[in-house]
Formats: sequence, structure tokens, C-alpha cells
Amino acid sequence: MSHLSHGQQQQSSPPRQWRLYRTGFEIIDDTVLLEEEQLREFKTGQFYPVNIGEIFSSKYQVVGKLGYGTTSTVWLAKNLQDGNNRYVALKVYTRDHSRAKEFQVLEAIGKTNPAHPDHRHVRTALDLFQLHRSGGDHSCLDQRPMWEMWESWKDLLRRNESGRFTEDFLKAGLRHLFMALDYLHSECKLVHTGKCITRRRIAYTTSTIAWFGGPVLSDFGAAVRGDVKRNQDAQPAVYRAPEVMLQAEWSYPVDIWNVGAMIWDIFQGRHLFYGSDPDDGDYSTRAHLAEVIALLGPPPLDLLDRGQRSREFFTEDGKSCRIAQCLRQRANFRGR
Repeated sequence: MSHLSHGQQQQSSPPRQWRLYRTGFEIIDDTVLLEEEQLREFKTGQFYPVNIGEIFSSKYQVVGKLGYGTTSTVWLAKNLQDGNNRYVALKVYTRDHSRAKEFQVLEAIGKTNPAHPDHRHVRTALDLFQLHRSGGDHSCLDQRPMWEMWESWKDLLRRNESGRFTEDFLKAGLRHLFMALDYLHSECKLVHTGKCITRRRIAYTTSTIAWFGGPVLSDFGAAVRGDVKRNQDAQPAVYRAPEVMLQAEWSYPVDIWNVGAMIWDIFQGRHLFYGSDPDDGDYSTRAHLAEVIALLGPPPLDLLDRGQRSREFFTEDGKSCRIAQCLRQRANFRGR
């Protein structure tokens, strides 16, 4: 894997370019706008206008589109400098979305201890480079395609008619996931902090489904150093750990809480916590804390002592104050 380099963009044609088929399918007129082309950010030049057949960094020839999001598009490409013409997935970011921090994390993960047996459970970058363009450059990430490290657990959950995983399948997947987190925590000294599960190639999510590889930890855009204590906000709202909600110093354990909350999604088909405030129905920290207390009991006093926001919700002796209304509403709802 290269360093965050300034890869040449179509400046020298590599040998043995792949011949693209131009017949056998419908050709869409250029005036028809599709997907990100309909977004205002595309019209203002934030997205890079990738074309089929285009060659990046003098070796990656684009052969098809895999998807898009608000900050990037993802393309299937052939590595023309690889003897086997292997496919790669190229993620091309919008020019206003700097990925320097995430790229540094990916480089660190790839180099930390590749010989470690749990390294294979963490998705790494094959290449990182820049696409130069008038008006601003675009960061580009090269990884193995998603059929080699297939789909997120959420995507695979949608493919299962029951909408949930079996207990045996979930246990097997979690074993590999915790191995990946152990590598991330102990070897890389990183906290993931986000929704983090990607799968290797499988047919996923009844007891009869074949398994061709363990879960793969991915998407490190929100990862931070775990050996540096911090109390900043982190994690998707419904997965936030108590110490994050209370702004107490947190580190590696928040990832374990995150996994515990996500297990409910894929095993029961719904969130464990929603955090819907009784006043307006929107997410609020007090409603989330009320749900946690209803399930697990009040937080320990030493956690409250460390939380900068603790006095917003609790008295000095640990009794809830602002969240009492949420607790009463939850109790009334269950009593119906």
C-alpha cells in the first residue's frame, strides 16, 4: 500500500488496457441524470465525473459503477499493472471531503502487524492516492471489491426473509468481530467508534447459509487513538455508550457497548435503544439514558463523578432528575 500519494491521472496509458464492450446493452443518453448527477453537489463540481473506461493513477481502469453516497462514488476497476488483472473497488471522494485522517488510520492499520492472525478481520486499503482536477483534488481509496469482502451485516440482513439472524450464526460472527476489535485495540491502539461490520463473501443471515469468511471491520472515518483519553461526542446516536452521553473520558470499551447495542438490531430486527424524547419524539440524551436505566439500572456513581454532563440528568447521590419524565412514560407504556 502506498502512502497518500499524488497519483498521476490518465497521464500515461498503461499497457494492455481492457477492451470495453459497447454492444449488448442499452446506452443511456448523456442528458439523462442518474444518482449523484441529480445532486446539487455534483452540479457545483464537488463530485468527480468518473467515466467508464477512464484510467486513474496510470493503472486502474474503470469498468463499472458500484454505488454512491453523499461524500463519494464507488467504482469497479481493473488493476492493469497486476498480472492477473484483478478487480478493485475505487472510492472517489468529493473534493470538499478530506479523508487525510482516515487514510492515515488505514495506513497505520495495514502496517501495524500484518502477520497477526486477526489482521485478516480488518479491512485495509490497497492504495491511497489523489486525483488532480482544476478547482480542487479528490482523494481516492482502493480496496478489495465487496464480493470478496461482501456487504455489511445490515445489507445481508435485508436479504434474509425473517429479518434477523439465527443465534448460532450470530455467535459465530461475533467471535470474529471481537477478534477484529482486539486487533484494532491491542495492536493498532485505535477505537473504531462507529457502526463497523462488513462481511466477507457469504450467503448470509438462516442456519443453512454457508459461511466463506468471518466478519471484517471496516469504515475507519471516525476512528481515534485509544491511548489518548477524550470526552468528545462520538458514535451513532442510538449506539452511544453511557460515558459518551455523559461526556466522561472514554476509550476502547465504547466499541464493546456499540457491538452490544448492534447485536439487538441483527438478532431482534429492531434497536435496543431509540432515545425518542416524550416532548417531541426526536432523539435526546435524557430519553436514551432513561432507556438504559430501565434495562440496566442506574449508572455507577464513579461514572457520574467523571461525567461533565452528569448534573444535567442526575443528583449528587445518583438519582435521576431530568430523565424522570422519560422513565415514567416508559413505565406507563409497558403497563398498558
